[in-house]
Amino acid sequence: MIVTIDGPAGAGKSTTARELASRLAFQFLDTGAMYRAVTWLCLRQGIDLDDERAVAASARRGDFRFQGGQVFVDGHDVTREIRRSAVTNDTRFIAANNEVRAFLVELQRELAVGANVVTEGRDQGTVAFPHAECKFFLTASPLKRALRRQQDLAQNGEQVPIEDILAQQEGRDQRDAMREYGALKPAPDAIPIDTSELDFEQVVARMEQIVRSRSGFPASRLNVTFGTED
Repeated sequence: MIVTIDGPAGAGKSTTARELASRLAFQFLDTGAMYRAVTWLCLRQGIDLDDERAVAASARRGDFRFQGGQVFVDGHDVTREIRRSAVTNDTRFIAANNEVRAFLVELQRELAVGANVVTEGRDQGTVAFPHAECKFFLTASPLKRALRRQQDLAQNGEQVPIEDILAQQEGRDQRDAMREYGALKPAPDAIPIDTSELDFEQVVARMEQIVRSRSGFPASRLNVTFGTED
């Protein structure tokens, strides 16, 4: 079974998807980390991010591993590094590269073969897994999303004014919505959830209930607990 969670930055996709996958004993697929990992690799190699062919070639040569919440690129643990502003601000170049997006969608589909997966991103329910059994689209107010991003950065040792985050967020939203391939938009059959006034437990509990009602699995099977990889 495939569960997709799409939405803009700061809507709570990653934390929600990770917890939902844990409760359902599904694998968690963090596609945002994939784009960040490619960005990190290109920056490390000094590749011009405007050179789409060079970026795509670097992505296809890279060795990417996602395991237990950690991200490895060519053997380097980059879990924390890919969350820094320097990487985040340049991820837009990678996200706009159609060849890279096609490559990562292939990788996402390979990782989901024969597995029960909760996957989050911006085009999971529309491009990567259009036939997913359950789709969600998370949103939140711009200020709430910016505050969440500010908190994430602070936990990573970065202090960024909320005004700067709001401005970056607005630009990112516009680029995501107008992207030629994999534009940010809800799938026609996606269930919308506004997380602005809901706490984390409310959001996850609601989604878990919906997934269980659609899964077709016996409750005992869904209650099995084991380690997941992302």
